[in-house]
Amino acid sequence: MASDEEIKCTVKQLLAQLFEQSLRTTVPDEPDVEPLVAACTGKFGDYQCNNAMGLWSKIKGKGTQFRGPPSVGQAIMGNLPPSEMIESSSVAGPGFVNVVLSKDWMAKKIQKMLIDGIDTWAPRISVKRAVVDFSSPNIAKEMHVGHLRSTIIGDALARMLEFSKVEVLRRNHVGDWGTQFGMLIEFLFEKFPNSEDVNEAAIGDLQKFYKASKERFDADSAFKEKAQQAVVRLQGGEHKYRQAWAKICEISRMEFDKVYQRLGVLLEEKGESFYNPYIPGVIEALSNQGLVEESEGARVIFIKGINIPLIVVKSDGGYNYASTDLTALWYRLNEEKAEWIIYVTDVGQQQHFDMVFKAAKRAGWLPDDGNTYPKTNHVGFGLVLGEDGKRFRTRSSEVVRLVDLLDEAKSRSKDALIERGKDKEWTEEELEHTAEAVGYGAVKYADLKNNRLTNYTFNFDQMLNDKGNTAVYLLYAHARICSIIRKSGKDIEELKKTETIALDHADERALGLHLLQFAEVVEEACNNLLPNVLCEYLYNLSEYFTKFYSNCQVVGSAEETSRLLICEATATVMRKCFHLLGIVPVYKI
Repeated sequence: MASDEEIKCTVKQLLAQLFEQSLRTTVPDEPDVEPLVAACTGKFGDYQCNNAMGLWSKIKGKGTQFRGPPSVGQAIMGNLPPSEMIESSSVAGPGFVNVVLSKDWMAKKIQKMLIDGIDTWAPRISVKRAVVDFSSPNIAKEMHVGHLRSTIIGDALARMLEFSKVEVLRRNHVGDWGTQFGMLIEFLFEKFPNSEDVNEAAIGDLQKFYKASKERFDADSAFKEKAQQAVVRLQGGEHKYRQAWAKICEISRMEFDKVYQRLGVLLEEKGESFYNPYIPGVIEALSNQGLVEESEGARVIFIKGINIPLIVVKSDGGYNYASTDLTALWYRLNEEKAEWIIYVTDVGQQQHFDMVFKAAKRAGWLPDDGNTYPKTNHVGFGLVLGEDGKRFRTRSSEVVRLVDLLDEAKSRSKDALIERGKDKEWTEEELEHTAEAVGYGAVKYADLKNNRLTNYTFNFDQMLNDKGNTAVYLLYAHARICSIIRKSGKDIEELKKTETIALDHADERALGLHLLQFAEVVEEACNNLLPNVLCEYLYNLSEYFTKFYSNCQVVGSAEETSRLLICEATATVMRKCFHLLGIVPVYKI
């Protein structure tokens, strides 16, 4: 069986170790050559080492014995240490070294995963602690589809990093501080002179309450003045104002939680107000470094290459987003000791974060190169569009409430199950659970399967289709695999201990290879902050399984026990993919 160290490495990493030894032997005078190993797309092998051409350009003219990239490739192949991993190797074109993996070694590695669990396949990322800042709605405003994207993408990134053994601080940087609170508090005092009367039922729809207070603020100058005074009193810590502020925040949180519960998303709130006490000290430290300058009455940081400055103190002496975001970054680096800080917001905020990160580099908080840790990334995403190609809204041009949107997905999913007669076969609880898993899963997957930078069109019919690249298709594919195992009548846990996997048929081998590439795909999705890479892997996995199942009889065949274990390995990897994408698997359809 493979060693424990081997279990923890991806196939690509294990091959890289072998090629590293070969390169040291082949070109001992070039010590800093990193092995370039990639999965093959052609028919010559499973993986290839692509160092020959780059090496040739380094060593030609240095009196080398090699005659060109192909001869370098031949030497790299010849110097590979013997390994049970590799069945054969060959050199193609300008020195590409192709490797075919041993099917027996592949089978053993899959078997070992079944016994020890899928977590042994978790990739290792060189970060101990990361902050993922996502969702971040504004208090007293409805969560809209932009928050849906941030919440779904942020949760998937957090899950993938957590699987990769990173401690993730899931931060909800809610907008719970600022000038709008003076307006809301003053309006609250007018409607409820007795603060004991304030509760969720009394305020009713928070969105309507916000709109009404905004209309009053815009139309009534006396009210506007009172509201501005209320901000000063709130920020000065006056008890009555703090109490009203806390009440509005609490009611808002209850609304947000309805969305988070449906999505199965966990977040720890540290809103703008949390960082407020730290702002003066951070601004002072930046001023002492000579980074903060006066400009038109405001205090700003100039960023090279950007023609507008980063305003850190407004001309009226107040703080703004930049003050809070800089301070939050300082806190995350210094107090929370995060090595990687990831911000998930729409692409429209790209420049703002770019300026904040550049200011932090000027201050020496972050290294200049952007590749070494600690580091920051802005994870931008595009718009959700309606069928008309415009920003997704209701017919009355209102922002779509997320709770309503998710309930609609569940309701449509339930109708489809009832249409198929499942209400006669299942308990009400099973029907509800499956409708939720499929409905919410469909919304999440329709978002995550796209490259996050692109806009996508929200369409219930497409996302709830049981054919094509949808969550419904994938959840049903998983349920079918579970059904095959159930119908065999075999105890799969017993088979794991007593039977072995063989990958003799070409379609068994192709499926086995794809299963083994799971860890390196998760690693790529984490490093590039792209959940769609994992979605593509999951869809391809179901396609490989379909081909295997079409051409390799499982139940009743001579290879039944091995093939049942291959089915179980596929279902296990699918379930982990679902988990990383925040989707709940279903086991029967």
